[in-house]
Amino acid sequence: MGLSVVNKTTPEPTASLMEALPPLPRFTSPAPPRIAFKVKGRILFINPGEVVAVQSEGNYVWLRLESISHLLRESLSVVAQKLEPHGFIRIHRSVLVNASFVEEIRPYPTGEYGLRVKGGKEYTVTRTYKRNLKSLAAFWLGTGALFSD
Repeated sequence: MGLSVVNKTTPEPTASLMEALPPLPRFTSPAPPRIAFKVKGRILFINPGEVVAVQSEGNYVWLRLESISHLLRESLSVVAQKLEPHGFIRIHRSVLVNASFVEEIRPYPTGEYGLRVKGGKEYTVTRTYKRNLKSLAAFWLGTGALFSD
């Protein structure tokens, strides 16, 4: 019996370890969006989630945070367009509120509503904008109409 020689060919190069493993999930979450604005020659950055309300005053708007307010030269309609995707609703022709700060809604005999935000500040919701209040909750519990038309 003779010895048979097995000719082993060199295996093809294997993929590197990094290519072979699936990508690892990112453990850092994407940075939240920020608002940049100029105040007294400086540019400040804030997270939209820190803004409680926005109120117009002539050609200016006040960005109301829990502890401080900033006055900006901007129209409320421009600010509303930028903040609506971040949970802001219009409750008056001159007021936007951050839905995450709303704590209570109270009907007034006039057909308007009082809306209280965290910290105790109360805003009037006019009849024109009361339909926007429905977006404050994913669902409403209880029987009867919450907002009479």
